[in-house]
Amino acid sequence: MSKNIGLRSKIELEVFRKYFDKEIEEHPLRTLFWECTLRCNAACLHCGSDCKVSAQMKDMPITDFLKVVDNIKPHIDPHKTFIIFTGGECLVRKDLEKAGLELYRREFPWGIVTNGIFLDKKRFDSLIASGMRTATVSLDGFEVEHNWLRGNPHCFEKAVEALKLMAAEDGFIFDVVTCVNQKNFDYLEQFKEFLISIGVRSWRIFTIFPVGRAANVPELQVSNEQFTQVLEFIEKTRREGKIHLCFACEGFLGGYELKVRDSIYQCNAGISVASVLADGSISACPSIRANFHQGNIYKDDFWKVWNEGFKPYRDRSWTRQGICADCKVYKYCRGNGMHLHDETGKLLVCHYNRILR
Repeated sequence: MSKNIGLRSKIELEVFRKYFDKEIEEHPLRTLFWECTLRCNAACLHCGSDCKVSAQMKDMPITDFLKVVDNIKPHIDPHKTFIIFTGGECLVRKDLEKAGLELYRREFPWGIVTNGIFLDKKRFDSLIASGMRTATVSLDGFEVEHNWLRGNPHCFEKAVEALKLMAAEDGFIFDVVTCVNQKNFDYLEQFKEFLISIGVRSWRIFTIFPVGRAANVPELQVSNEQFTQVLEFIEKTRREGKIHLCFACEGFLGGYELKVRDSIYQCNAGISVASVLADGSISACPSIRANFHQGNIYKDDFWKVWNEGFKPYRDRSWTRQGICADCKVYKYCRGNGMHLHDETGKLLVCHYNRILR
């Protein structure tokens, strides 16, 4: 496999491109993130690359977020719009169950993104009783590697305990997300077997680009050769069928598309994904740069913003600059993920160009 795109893949890409054009036009809201806190019980080496506010900011009151939920409910089918609590570390809040129960009463499915440190049996059962349907847990290798990256000596132990709880809960949907870096690159095969042994059935992998704190930690970066090897590892693992593994939704991958993902790459930010940030900002996925915010719930009507705003997300012709200007796969990639553009709009990394032929 390589970055080269064969005839069959080109046909598939063209079909998908037309589908995505229609998706942009209709922009159905399918996922809504709530950045419910900026507080955290870890100190991740790669975190904070776009931090604009202090973690001392007070958590958003549940009632403020529920006003947004009630604002959108008349316009959508709540069963088809998934709400995800994120942070910071969302489980530092003691009232997530209250928020979750209110969403459950409004018939919205919801889940969490967590490092697992505060997810013991009692808390897990409490969240399940409040309607929690899914969870994503960060686990970046074995104990030494994971604790190094997360800056907490208990991170690995607690995350594994949380994953075992989830695996034992019948019907509960969860996955692991792993940041591949120099510390864990050589152990991906062994780590895969470990995840399988503790009951993990779904796994996502991503890499880090050198911005913010991550720019000062060279061990976080993988070489282009290693990046290509990661894609080959994913393809091999998917063929084995013992665990469902995907590369994360960040960047077009040429000939690897559909070999390392379930569907062809698309950045759904502002197309079907929105978020309410801790300060009330209306954005797409929570990692999008601040100059792409579209309003604020404390002064704007969310649903009106969703329908009439998000222009930079839905018409990305502005991204056709720099290395994208004459790119032969631009019509499929559309300028890569929105979170990979800096404050000026410049693309910070191109995954397609990292792949070795």
